[in-house]
Amino acid sequence: MSRPATSTADRVTMPTSPVRVGIVGCGDIAKKAYVPACKRFPGLELVACADRDVARAEGLARESGLPAGTSVAALLADPAIELVINLTIPQAHAEVNHACLAAGKHVYCEKPFGIDRDEGRAVLAEAAKRGLLVGSAPDTVLGSAVQTARHHIDAGLVGRIIGGSCHMLCDAPETWHPNPAFLYQRGAGPLFDMGAYYLHTLITLIGPVRRVAAAAATTWTSRTIGSQSLRGQAFAVEVPTHVSALLTFHSGAIVNLTLSFDVRGTSTLPNMELFGTEGSIQIPDPNFCDGDVRINRRGVHAWTTYQPTHGYRTGSRGVGVADMALAIRSGRTHRANGELAMHALDIMAAIAEAAAGAGQVDIATTCERPAAMPLGLSDGEID
Repeated sequence: MSRPATSTADRVTMPTSPVRVGIVGCGDIAKKAYVPACKRFPGLELVACADRDVARAEGLARESGLPAGTSVAALLADPAIELVINLTIPQAHAEVNHACLAAGKHVYCEKPFGIDRDEGRAVLAEAAKRGLLVGSAPDTVLGSAVQTARHHIDAGLVGRIIGGSCHMLCDAPETWHPNPAFLYQRGAGPLFDMGAYYLHTLITLIGPVRRVAAAAATTWTSRTIGSQSLRGQAFAVEVPTHVSALLTFHSGAIVNLTLSFDVRGTSTLPNMELFGTEGSIQIPDPNFCDGDVRINRRGVHAWTTYQPTHGYRTGSRGVGVADMALAIRSGRTHRANGELAMHALDIMAAIAEAAAGAGQVDIATTCERPAAMPLGLSDGEID
């Protein structure tokens, strides 16, 4: 559910009462990213964490100095909690989102927004019916690198974007991940696990996508875990592991996107390079908030690194949650919103369909480019 947007030039002051937050899903990303984020932003007050394994929740609460580690049911029954951060595995995202909404809570979900279109649509419809907000990662697009790139693109430094080439090319996650089988199941793979970072970035920089075409392959049908306690254990691969897509945007831009878990060695291709009528711009790995933005303008014939124009360079997972909390209090639209996440999910589903033989697939959804982050923010400040 969206609310009317305010001008990006307007500053909205966070009310003195922070939004009270609970976390569901107490894995590494909770400990390393979202617990620190809730402590970083004055608009958030983290009061409880929950997990289907209550002992895990209690452990995170002890380590993080939280008042309570509890069951999911108990957290959802707490009337003081207004916003839930859903950090469960992708296959559980929609189920937990619905439970949060049914309990009267706003919910911010880790990516992907769902594992198919029906899941995403149902969550948006339920939120609209209840007058609640939903949001979704990745919020790395609100960090320094993407916002710096957007600032220069919007200022016309490279002209109108006409195309681009994007690459997420990595070696097998099972070589380092202690329990990687879920990364090769429905709702994951390089497309659904990593595609959201690239698509949210492209939508932020260029706008919505109109049509896709794609091809994909499953290079190995079985993988073997290479680290820690499950080392040597084999598991089946359920999804394509090398995906190449061609995205046509409503703006007319045409962008190639390749996502792979099958690239041995280290690729030297840029993560993201967009081509404009007056030059080209390179955006660093959208899985992170920092990195160099480089521009090669027409007639210059040399790449120049541009200094960051925006903050939130490191440790900035959770900016989207803080932005959503401000939206809850102020009534303006949050940037990492459900419509953006649904559009990215629709694109990923369409890429999978096109790669499976459907040919070119038109994208039924659309969304607005989220508002740019203002210049000159202090740490912990959103607007």
